[in-house]
Amino acid sequence: MSRFHSTIVLAASLLLASQAHAVVGSPKPPVTRDEASALPALQVDLRQTTVSGLSSGGFMAAQFAVAFSATVSGAGIVAGGPYYCASQPGRFPFIAYLNNALSTCMNPANAQISPPDAAGLLRAAQDFARDKLIDDTANLQRQRIYLFSGTKDQIVTRPVVEQVARFYQLAGTPAGNIRFADTVAAGHAIITDSLRDNACDATEPPFINNCGFMQARDILQHLYPDLRPPSATLNGKLIAFNQRGFIRSSYSSMGNTGYAYIPAACNSESCRVHVVFHGCLQTTQAIGEQFYMRTGYNQVADANRIVVLYPQVEPSPVYPYNPKGCWDFWGYTSINPLDPGFYRKSGTQMEAVKNMLDRLAARRGSR
Repeated sequence: MSRFHSTIVLAASLLLASQAHAVVGSPKPPVTRDEASALPALQVDLRQTTVSGLSSGGFMAAQFAVAFSATVSGAGIVAGGPYYCASQPGRFPFIAYLNNALSTCMNPANAQISPPDAAGLLRAAQDFARDKLIDDTANLQRQRIYLFSGTKDQIVTRPVVEQVARFYQLAGTPAGNIRFADTVAAGHAIITDSLRDNACDATEPPFINNCGFMQARDILQHLYPDLRPPSATLNGKLIAFNQRGFIRSSYSSMGNTGYAYIPAACNSESCRVHVVFHGCLQTTQAIGEQFYMRTGYNQVADANRIVVLYPQVEPSPVYPYNPKGCWDFWGYTSINPLDPGFYRKSGTQMEAVKNMLDRLAARRGSR
């Protein structure tokens, strides 16, 4: 292993260790690869696609929303930072992505450095768009953005999330399209109103906290202002599907099995899609079915003809080194770490999720 790759392994392990305590006695995933079926073609309307996520999933949601802005109409970012955050152009040459992921993009005050530079990151995105690596940044003006930072969150702190709002303001997104929730005394977690979940201010597995409201509903209500109340009883179906056919790289750190909630109406009527990116230590290997069954997205989706897609990363103890199952926002999936492509439309995880969306949008009955 080269000296540079050794640095990657060490820094990545520090980043992941800072996310939380290890999970003891992790439950077995509910579905194996052999039991997973194909993701169905449902003719969904991709023009109404939205995304959300927590922590590394929040970074991934921001990343995906910018790169595929012609498709994505809105994003919910919980304890995440702006697009291309780990790069911080011009800072820390050669190992910028690792250093910034560990400091600038998490808790810059601890490192005694400045938060992410939204203006610089937007300029980088505009350059990428001119080079056709991502979609036109003019599309950002139509997106709706929900942001959340818990006042007790010391993993990804408020100054980092603030720069997502700044990024979109500079991009010309109307102020009314951006909602920033920053008054809840929550730790590093996605929020529910269930007494069986962690205390609101906790930062510990499974990173699902009871703060007295269903955050999934708040996110989707902002992204789709016409929503009906959540369903009391689910009428749709939670499926496990084979992700492998959508992944074109052996360095993806993505699991064999993904999950999707499909409302019954979507088998015959026009629907839209919301993609939810789990956080570190929220894979099925770590917490079983809790993330895709208990965070509230399915209840809202069931009443509003929204297919919920839950793509899955899995822990990887070898290269690509990702032992806590985080989404890639600093370049661990790149074969050449000096020229990572995680932020591009062609990035291995980005491309795989877009392939899943294209499958959902295919004509019913197609193969």
